[in-house]
Amino acid sequence: MRDYMGPSETSAHRQAKWVKRFLYTYWLVIALHFLAQLGSFVCLPYPMGAHEFYYDVLLYPTLLMSAVVGLTQLVDVAAPKYSFVLLFVAGTIIAMMIIHLNMDIRIIGALMLLPIMASAIFFRLDLTLFTSALQAAAFFILYRWDYMFKYYLTDFDLIAIPLFLLVGTLVAGIIIINGRELASDLEATLTAKQDLMIENAVIRKLSTTDALTGLYNHISFHEFYEKALEYGSQGAPFHLALVDIDNFKQINDKYGHRMGDLVLARVAQIIKDHLSAADIAARYGGEEFAILLFEKSFEEAYTLMDWIRHQLSETFHEEMENGAVTVSIGLKSYAEGTTKETLFEEVDNLLYTAKHSGKNTTLTPLTQRNAV
Repeated sequence: MRDYMGPSETSAHRQAKWVKRFLYTYWLVIALHFLAQLGSFVCLPYPMGAHEFYYDVLLYPTLLMSAVVGLTQLVDVAAPKYSFVLLFVAGTIIAMMIIHLNMDIRIIGALMLLPIMASAIFFRLDLTLFTSALQAAAFFILYRWDYMFKYYLTDFDLIAIPLFLLVGTLVAGIIIINGRELASDLEATLTAKQDLMIENAVIRKLSTTDALTGLYNHISFHEFYEKALEYGSQGAPFHLALVDIDNFKQINDKYGHRMGDLVLARVAQIIKDHLSAADIAARYGGEEFAILLFEKSFEEAYTLMDWIRHQLSETFHEEMENGAVTVSIGLKSYAEGTTKETLFEEVDNLLYTAKHSGKNTTLTPLTQRNAV
């Protein structure tokens, strides 16, 4: 398995943000080092003259470190794939400069550990090993060519600093491996949770919809119906329609139940195609459908249901010798104070009357009175 499989888009964006944060931190370190050196020269006894201090300790190192960070920022903008390499090269150079200028501070050599530990943030073993190799090279360069470093370095330091670098690399590696394992466990948990959510959604859909037509089932309809009554009692009117396929038994007897199922599915699809997102359609039972219409006037509800009836009568089925099926519809609006049972019985009576007075019609209390 490769050490680094390549970041996702989100991970890459997060790592790019951390690169920029490190670069801002480098600027802060340079500024703090500048102020600390200047404060030490002004407030404490200093073993060199002003000209030597301002040039060798303050100006030249600060400009060099700033140039390194500035170059890294330019590369981060122009060629971000090299940002990681230059980021830790820059960090190593800054650490070397600070160590060189402050070798009289015994603990200053510990700065070499910081780039190694910082590299662990990116959870890349290859990057940590690269950074560790940079610190080893920096230690060798300082020991080989920096006489001040050699002067203050004891025999114990000569053994301890490389050992600290090795231990720091091992600790960073453990952090990375452990972090990867935690990330993997978290990903597995999230995946399992997503799978469970999908499974629950599928089960929920299966439990609330009719498998043949894709409409809501009988139980779901009553849940929506009760909720609609609550809204109706609060001043939000709605309309209830019951739709029944005419002569459905004859279709089953003549063409078979498979054709009957096909007709049911097509009728349901036409109903769905004509309803708005706010409306609710359910297969109430057998060849009967129940529809709740919202956000419409009674005239708009009547026009819609009668248009659906007309469309169904104009839909020809090749399997039925190009014959069409018709439906009878009962439609009534909710009135304040009407109970669930009363409204449903009234609409059911309208449907019954429509089926026994010629079929293929949409009957409402108004059209029923006109017919009488």
